[in-house]
Amino acid sequence: METVQELRQQATADSRPGEGAGIHAGAYLLELSLDWIVCRASENIHHLLGQSHVTLIDEPLGNFVQAQALHDLRNLFSRLSGSTGIARAYGVRLTDDRDRDLYDVAFQLSGGRVLLEAVPCASEGFGQAFGTIGGLIEGLSDVHGDALLEGGARRMRALTGYDRVTLFLGDRRAESSRGNYPAPAEPQASLPMLIGDTEAQSVAVFPREPNDKAIDAALMRSGNMNSLRDAGVRAVMRVPFAGGEFRCDHRRAREPNLEVHAAAELFAQLFAMRLEIDRLRAAG
Repeated sequence: METVQELRQQATADSRPGEGAGIHAGAYLLELSLDWIVCRASENIHHLLGQSHVTLIDEPLGNFVQAQALHDLRNLFSRLSGSTGIARAYGVRLTDDRDRDLYDVAFQLSGGRVLLEAVPCASEGFGQAFGTIGGLIEGLSDVHGDALLEGGARRMRALTGYDRVTLFLGDRRAESSRGNYPAPAEPQASLPMLIGDTEAQSVAVFPREPNDKAIDAALMRSGNMNSLRDAGVRAVMRVPFAGGEFRCDHRRAREPNLEVHAAAELFAQLFAMRLEIDRLRAAG
């Protein structure tokens, strides 16, 4: 195992920009062992925890996060163990520094590691997205066939506020858009779930390990943004569900919002149930 001194030498070595995995510039990432030892950290983590990314490596996360926040996150994690889902916590104070912002946190299991991502807490509107889901789904109760797909795309756009929402369902698709785009959206499974700004430079994750696969599951990992920029897209949110996916595009940069993404996931799950009901009706 590398020593901290060797890691510091690696940190100061000449590296090519973009080498290894990265994360959205407005987010923070920690890759933890199952006993919550820091294995990797985004190189902007000092803004979140007040410590250099090099200092964190091979240390318990509890050395840098206040006790109550750690207790709450580990309790949430204990309920996640064994699942493939994403746990989220909102308005978390991670350190004892009262001058630091509150953060929304998402974490999941990936490749035997715990991926913890954080973004600044949304300044307003907490809970509003979840409060609208029931009405949006209820409005689809008497809608069938292609009209159901179109209604799903339109309601997802109303829920999330993105400029364009495209629903992919096998070889079928539906779109709801505010204005025109140079090209239609295409399904791209390699895209991250949340992209805040396709023109922003990503932040590397340290140590830089190009072959590491755990970070591939990160909601806000970096990726190739060229095709999105060419299509006039600055921000993206992907919401897969059983048998399909909603793809939300925006013309302007947009900070990732974990609550909106969670609400969109819930809407997509309920919509998938509505699709199944419609399929059984048509088959019967």
